[in-house]
Amino acid sequence: MNTDNDDMRSEYRLEDLGRGVRGKYFKQYSQGTNLVLLDDKVAKAFPTAEAVNEALLGLLALAEQSARITRRSSGHAKSHSA
Repeated sequence: MNTDNDDMRSEYRLEDLGRGVRGKYFKQYSQGTNLVLLDDKVAKAFPTAEAVNEALLGLLALAEQSARITRRSSGHAKSHSA
């Protein structure tokens, strides 16, 4: 083991940690989460879950507002033409 690039604290010993099992919780995790991987550019612009959620909620609100305006405008135009 190369200790020059080791990020593990000196008080931890690899032998004490036991062997890991690859994919042990994969099935459970994939069924019970809504994990989304962000593009690097997006992750830089929105570095926290709170920032991502705030931006997306704002986008949803804008889309809903736009849809209401469009429906109102098209309905309003029909009543004038009748």
